[in-house]
Amino acid sequence: MAEKSYTEALRQLQETIQKMQDPNCDIDLLAQYTENALQLLKFCKDKLHKTDEDVRKCLEQLAPTANP
Repeated sequence: MAEKSYTEALRQLQETIQKMQDPNCDIDLLAQYTENALQLLKFCKDKLHKTDEDVRKCLEQLAPTANP
């Protein structure tokens, strides 16, 4: 998946879900939509985990160190 922002991926995921929920959704496209949604979910999850790790590292640097 090309590098994109979390916001853009989330927008695309919402659009894909809307297509899947449409009563007139072409069953032949459902597998494609599902695969696309899965890729977008993985991207968002990875981005959230990376951000969480980065924030934790920053907080660790700010935490006072114990001096023996």
